[in-house]
Amino acid sequence: MVNIIVVFSSQKDGINIRNLLMRHGHNVVTVCTNGAAVSQAVDQMEGSDGIVVSGYKYQDMTYSDLLADLPDTWQMIVMASQGNLSHIFEYNVIKIPMPVKVYDLFTTLQAIEITIIRRRKKRREKPKERSSAERALLEHAKSLLMETKNMSEVEAHRYIQKCSMDNGTNMVETAQMVIEIYSQA
Repeated sequence: MVNIIVVFSSQKDGINIRNLLMRHGHNVVTVCTNGAAVSQAVDQMEGSDGIVVSGYKYQDMTYSDLLADLPDTWQMIVMASQGNLSHIFEYNVIKIPMPVKVYDLFTTLQAIEITIIRRRKKRREKPKERSSAERALLEHAKSLLMETKNMSEVEAHRYIQKCSMDNGTNMVETAQMVIEIYSQA
């Protein structure tokens, strides 16, 4: 489920949009009347992603000020008059004219949610980079295997990889075990 934050200068407008979204199964985390509250809410959801459904201007800033503060993983929909929307030039802001057509809002939200879910999946599937300390640990374990077991580097790597899969541990943990076992030998 994708987190949604609603921010309008009018609390009543924000609550109406929240209620509309929640009735249709969307996860509205909070309703704010100023940009600082949105920034605080996003910070509390550290490392998260989501959508900000927004008006053009709030009590303390405009949408563009808030957009500059949002992490790249957050998307923004600005709902405003056609006149205000004509002043929006950022490529990463989705514009919906007021008065809002519910169908336009929901189809836009659905498209953004699909994009966010795909990005999450790609991030999870992306192999994690090892730190230099972890790489050094793996190299040390391979060199120990090469010395004590007369393995080639490829054989030592495959040995650590196979033990890792057999034991259900990651390769760094397996390398630590190899070092503990073969350093004592």
